[in-house]
Amino acid sequence: MKDEVAMANAIDALAPWLNQLVLIGGWAHRLHRHHPHASVPTYRALATRDVDVGVDPKRELHGRIDVALADARFDRDLSGEHRPPISRFHHREDRAFYLEFLSPLRGSGRRRDGSEDATIKIAGATAQKLRHLDVLFVDPWQLDLEPSADLPLSKSARAQVANPVSFVVQKLLIHESRLDDKRAQDLLYIHDTIELFGAQLASLNRLWLEEVKPTLTRKELATVNRQSVDLFKSVTDTIREAVLIPADRSLGAEELRVRCSVGLRELLAPE
Repeated sequence: MKDEVAMANAIDALAPWLNQLVLIGGWAHRLHRHHPHASVPTYRALATRDVDVGVDPKRELHGRIDVALADARFDRDLSGEHRPPISRFHHREDRAFYLEFLSPLRGSGRRRDGSEDATIKIAGATAQKLRHLDVLFVDPWQLDLEPSADLPLSKSARAQVANPVSFVVQKLLIHESRLDDKRAQDLLYIHDTIELFGAQLASLNRLWLEEVKPTLTRKELATVNRQSVDLFKSVTDTIREAVLIPADRSLGAEELRVRCSVGLRELLAPE
């Protein structure tokens, strides 16, 4: 089954909640190509078989997301010892494709009774709580999606996706906590986002200065500034691994390093 079909099934199912949910992972990056200001390259977007759906804990969701997804041929699997347990929704025809719901982890990470504050109930499903997700909810982009061969929706939909500045900043914030293969993938995501919106970096810098940067703590801002420089000072093994990921293009390690270094300098310029 094509991932585009499974994703269209998911968007159709989540239609009643799309104005409250934010797509925040690799599929947000893929959907960025639908933005009118994107300069879409000839190579394919990075493939990801999991769909990360962001849930803002400040917003109360009604209805039954689990029932809607079941009707769209997604089966819920529960895992972990958390209460409530983590839920993932695997497509019935291709279980490698799945949705999971994520929500920002704030505070100590412990509930008043001492238990781990790892999950939250949301409209018949559960969302796993993770650090550094808050930035992905800052000024999300509204994308009008039309049925197409790339996304065979049953009808038009408006979805919220993490804006590209927040997307890149979150990758910088979580870099040190990521597994090695994910670190390489994240550097490629940063590169591809900069290339996708290379002509818009000046306007995206205003988004950084006016909307995203003010939401960061002093420690988070220091991390973003440090990582935006350190990760691309020289060609590293992680960069070498990153350029080997895409099979449909030839990308040099120095090319990725320079584009990210220069692009981040413009994107995150102080003024």
